[in-house]
Amino acid sequence: MLERGVAVDHTTLYRWIQQYAPEIEKRLWYYWKPAMGRNWRIDETYVKVKGKWTYLYRAVDSRGHTIDFFLSATRNSKAAKRFLGKALKSRKSWDYPSSINTDKSPTYGIAIERLKKEGKCLEHMNHHQVKYLNNIIESDHGKLKRLINPTLGFKSMKTAYATLKGFEIMRMFKKGQRSAWMNEKNVIGEVHFINQTFGIYTS
Repeated sequence: MLERGVAVDHTTLYRWIQQYAPEIEKRLWYYWKPAMGRNWRIDETYVKVKGKWTYLYRAVDSRGHTIDFFLSATRNSKAAKRFLGKALKSRKSWDYPSSINTDKSPTYGIAIERLKKEGKCLEHMNHHQVKYLNNIIESDHGKLKRLINPTLGFKSMKTAYATLKGFEIMRMFKKGQRSAWMNEKNVIGEVHFINQTFGIYTS
């Protein structure tokens, strides 16, 4: 903003993010969900909120495209089940993953078995725990952390999750997850796409 001669306090930007990031995620849901792969890579990374570590659960497909994410104060089977349930709920039954790869944490196995019993995922879905298969999501964690680290810190779970939604959405643009709906594959195209999504039409 300063490069364009506009003085804006960081608090104003913070308020914009809290207001619009969740709404952008909601409105763009359709544009990234349909193209996901059937082989998921799932892992969590650490995010500090109010001086305490919290856990950002994330899932990508074999191409590195973001499937879903969820911020939790805990790291256990209940949190893993809640995240997986959230990711699966947004998909049609014919588009459920055929395999999921996680780390060696037993929480994922427990969560997956409970979801199978509840009929919320495929009964024959394979659960792998192969370390090298998750290299793609661990690399993606690092790129996301480069956006998180310069912030002034998160003061609550609510504001942290809203901000992270904004980060994740912009990362999806960089990965080309919405390029099929954009006339221009650049920042201008991103701006036009967001404007159209919110019904803001510019010449």
